[in-house]
Amino acid sequence: MKSFSLDDRYWMQEAFKLALLGEGLTSPNPSVGAVIVKNGIIIGKGYHKKAGAPHAEIEAIEDAKRHGYSVSGSTLYVTLEPCTCWGKTPPCSLRIIEEKISRVVAGSPDPNPKNKPRAMELFRAQGIDFSWEIHSEAIFLNRGFYHWIVTGKPWVIGKMAMAIDGSFSAGIGDEKWISGLPARTVAHTLRMISDGILIGAQTARHDNPLLTIRHVDKKYKVQPWRAIVSLSGRLPKELFLFTDSFKERTLLFVRVPLEMVLEELGSRTVTTLLVEGGKTIFQAFLSKGLIHEVAFFLSPLIIGKAHHTEWGNSLIESKALSSPIPLIYPSWENLKGDIYCRGLLLKGAQFLEEIRNQVINLANV
Repeated sequence: MKSFSLDDRYWMQEAFKLALLGEGLTSPNPSVGAVIVKNGIIIGKGYHKKAGAPHAEIEAIEDAKRHGYSVSGSTLYVTLEPCTCWGKTPPCSLRIIEEKISRVVAGSPDPNPKNKPRAMELFRAQGIDFSWEIHSEAIFLNRGFYHWIVTGKPWVIGKMAMAIDGSFSAGIGDEKWISGLPARTVAHTLRMISDGILIGAQTARHDNPLLTIRHVDKKYKVQPWRAIVSLSGRLPKELFLFTDSFKERTLLFVRVPLEMVLEELGSRTVTTLLVEGGKTIFQAFLSKGLIHEVAFFLSPLIIGKAHHTEWGNSLIESKALSSPIPLIYPSWENLKGDIYCRGLLLKGAQFLEEIRNQVINLANV
C-alpha cells in the first residue's frame, strides 16, 4: 500500500467537513464532500446537496471556475470514489478527465454495482494518478447508503428514552416527554438522517406521535416514511399518522415478519431506519439481530412504580439474550441533564469493517 502524506490527510479532512453539510439530505445518494487543491491551496470546494443535484466533484470544479481558477493539473480530494455510471446526473469521472485533473484521492469506495469500470481503473487508464486515503468517518457517515446498496435493506438505529428507574413513559399529569428539549433536538437529528421511522402499535395508540422532523433545519429533507408494526391492525383512524398532511407516507404492517418489513422499506429507498418504538419493539429487533446501532437517552427522573410495570425492570427480558451485548465505540454526552449514549452493535461494526477492508484491498491493487 502506498504511504500518504500529512497533506493528503489534511485535505481529505477538509473534504469530510463539507460532506457533513449534506448529512441526511442526499438519500438515497451518499453524503460526499470534495476539495480541489493546486499549489498548496484550495481552489474549489463543494458537497452533494440533494439527490438529483450536482455531485460534490462537479460542485468543486464549478466553484473553482467561478473564482477564476483552472483545475488542470490539480488534485481532487473526494470522500467517496467518483461515479462512472449515468444516473440523474452524468458520471463525475468523465468530467474529471475532461478537466485534466491530474490526481484523484478518494476516502471510501462506492459499492454501487452500476459503477463499471471502477473510477480507479478508468482514471489509471487515462494516466490520472489515483489513490486512496482511507477515511473511517466518511465510511461511517454513509453507513446507511452502504448497507442499502449491499443488502437492499436499511441500516437500523434503535433509539430509546428512559428514566433512571427504567420507566419508558412519563405518564404524570400533562408531562408527555421523559427527555428535555436538548435531548429531543438530538433525537430529531436522528430522524433527520433517517429515511424511515418505525414504531409498534402500542406506541401509536398510547402516544399518538407525529414522527416528523422538527426542532432542526430540514432544508431539502423529505419527511421520513412512518412505519407501524401491529399484530391486529386495529388502530384508531384519528391518529395523526393517518390524518396529517404526511398520511400518505404512513405504512401499516400487520403480522409481517420484521425481516420482510425491512425488505419492503428498502424497496422504498429507506437506507436508514430509526426504530423509535417502545420496549417490546426494541426487544424484538434486538433479539433477531436486526439492530446495527443504538442511541439511548437517560433522563435524571424517578417516575415511580405507578408508571412502570416492575421497578428496575430491564429493557431486555433475560430470556431474549444469552449473554450481555457490549457497545462498540460507545460515546457519552451530557445534554443539559439528560445523558446521551450511542454506539455500534457487533453486526454494525463488522459491516463497516468489511467496507474499510475493501478499501485496503483496493489500495493494494
